Amino acid sequence: MKFVVLTLAGGFAVAALAQDGVAPAPYAPVPASAVVLADELYLHRIVVVFADTPQDPAFVRQMEILTPHMGDLQDRDVLLVTDTEPKPASELRARLHPRGFSLVIMDKDGTVAIRKPLPWDVREISRSIDKFPSRIAEVLERNPAGR
Repeated sequence: MKFVVLTLAGGFAVAALAQDGVAPAPYAPVPASAVVLADELYLHRIVVVFADTPQDPAFVRQMEILTPHMGDLQDRDVLLVTDTEPKPASELRARLHPRGFSLVIMDKDGTVAIRKPLPWDVREISRSIDKFPSRIAEVLERNPAGR
């Protein structure tokens, strides 16, 4: 019975998509020039990967690490932002003042939680985010029995 209900619900979702003609946007990195911090407050945690050039080996490595695990970041309401153009300075670059490669994790309230000068694994990023008070509160809201 549950399978039938889930199948029907999935069918309605596909039908609704077909009617609107709009497919959901894939989860992918966003360039820093397209991000306005005020618009992301309390909606997303921002993970910014800075470099002075897209060919920076640390930037390339970080993106290789993150790309296969985008779903883990999406589950934690992460907006992955890339900034490889020092000039003109984006709003994030002007606020955070990175030097060369830098990985910065910001919480939903806009505070800088973590800065790293080297690439970091998705598991490390996820574990760090899971320790944020806002993330703990979200998990407890979704599963109150986990208290």
